[in-house]
Amino acid sequence: MTRITRRATFAAGAALALPRFAIAQADQRPSITVAVQKISNANVLEPLREQSNVGERVCLTSLWEGLLGRNYQGQLQTVPVLATEVRRISDSVVEFKLRQGVKFHNGDEFTAEDVAFSFGNDRMFGPGGPNSSGTIRVGEANPTRGGKELPAEVPAVANRSFPGLERIEIVDRHTVRWINRTPDVTLEGRLARYASEIGSRRGFAEAATWLDWARKPVTTGPYKVLEFRPDTSLTLAAHDEYWGGRPPLRQLRFVEVPEVSSRINGLLSGEYHFACDIPPDQITGVERNAAFEVVGGTIPNHRLTVFDKTHAVLRNPLVRRAFTHAIDRQAIVDSLWAGRTVIPKGLQWEFYGDMYIADWEVPRFDQAEARRLLREAGYRGEPIPYRLLNNYYTNQTPTAQVLVEMWRAVGLNVQIEMKENWSQILERSPTRAVRDWSNSGLFSDPVSSLVNQHGPNGQQQQVGEYVNEEYNRLCVELETGTDRARRRAAFRRLLEIGEREDPAYTVLHQNATFTAKRKEIRWQAAPAFAMDFRAQNWGA
Repeated sequence: MTRITRRATFAAGAALALPRFAIAQADQRPSITVAVQKISNANVLEPLREQSNVGERVCLTSLWEGLLGRNYQGQLQTVPVLATEVRRISDSVVEFKLRQGVKFHNGDEFTAEDVAFSFGNDRMFGPGGPNSSGTIRVGEANPTRGGKELPAEVPAVANRSFPGLERIEIVDRHTVRWINRTPDVTLEGRLARYASEIGSRRGFAEAATWLDWARKPVTTGPYKVLEFRPDTSLTLAAHDEYWGGRPPLRQLRFVEVPEVSSRINGLLSGEYHFACDIPPDQITGVERNAAFEVVGGTIPNHRLTVFDKTHAVLRNPLVRRAFTHAIDRQAIVDSLWAGRTVIPKGLQWEFYGDMYIADWEVPRFDQAEARRLLREAGYRGEPIPYRLLNNYYTNQTPTAQVLVEMWRAVGLNVQIEMKENWSQILERSPTRAVRDWSNSGLFSDPVSSLVNQHGPNGQQQQVGEYVNEEYNRLCVELETGTDRARRRAAFRRLLEIGEREDPAYTVLHQNATFTAKRKEIRWQAAPAFAMDFRAQNWGA
């Protein structure tokens, strides 16, 4: 039996919590304002719909919690949250003992019924249940009509995240069993990933529509939704019955400030306490003022260039391979990131342990090889569209401009098309060819990124950009296999297909995130997009 205790995980931060105040005493806790580039792409706070880097920042640690989570003060190790004990019964069954005394934002006690609801049809899978078909429908509006019909993206994300779930079995009020229909050695990791969070069964039932629920979900986190103004601001208030101790902030407000200069100026003037998504070339300017500092660094997220192999020119894998060899990745890291990030070994992370393919490399920068591939492909300079958002990712626009010049140097005629949102980026049409993306390592196994995003249930295949029969067979083997050596061989072959033979994407560099703040605020940046404002990280 594997026992995980809160004491072992959270004791180190306990001394950092602010003192508890008597109820009659005035609330002296501070209110904090955080300037962000974007709050939510889908304008909701439901992780099953808002699968994004920006959503992770505002939803995790502050609002939503799962049975298991990640240690944001450490190296993102899996830690207990709403579960206190995990027991593997078989390759397909895991039992969880639930934390007792946890209160939802509506005052209800957290029980096994809420776990069953959270992974059930009403919230997650829809009427077809687990393992039913689910397709990401690009550009679908959030439903505003009465009722609880799920947006198509929700069951699609659910089936991608939990492809083998059969059912949740309630053993007693504080014990549940996760029962898979297939073996899965990654279940504990999946239950710590973004999409595994627990919501209130009664809170969902009492919401008038799915959209009402998704914009003001009832959860167990240290802060609860006070006001959400889509595209403008999100205000959270302290949940004073939080099981982890009284939150250190009275109010936490995220405001959308799209321009970097406006975020920095607002920070320096005192309008904001934190300014997120600071490009490396702005760090020195911020820190010239001795009262401010920039914190953060590399995170388990890689920036990618993604290909639509159905595009008339990109159908030929030789053209896509030419794209990958034309990129001088080190020049991008040195010039745009001031050397503050690195070029990884493809779409993987060292924390995969013995599943990590240490001798793998990204395609080498080789302009002669890129030109040779284009000649062999018979490419005649046909225009290739590159759909681009304006700095959704840090340094996105300057990176795109550099890439276009690198591709042009080998003969690729790539033309930037600026778009306003992700629906326009992903819209299926003859002009969809090249786009930007990022992929995160959500737990310590290759299925967390490569299979999750590029496999048969992943976004790239769901939106119709990519398919490869051998690749998909190997994805299933990686998800359901239990032999470590065979799984590792399958992963290597997936890298060979997806990054070399029939490229679905090419990795540019590891991502990094930088946040500017006043030095006097003692707060530690997590090695992730998430921002942690719990007691153990305030005053750190």
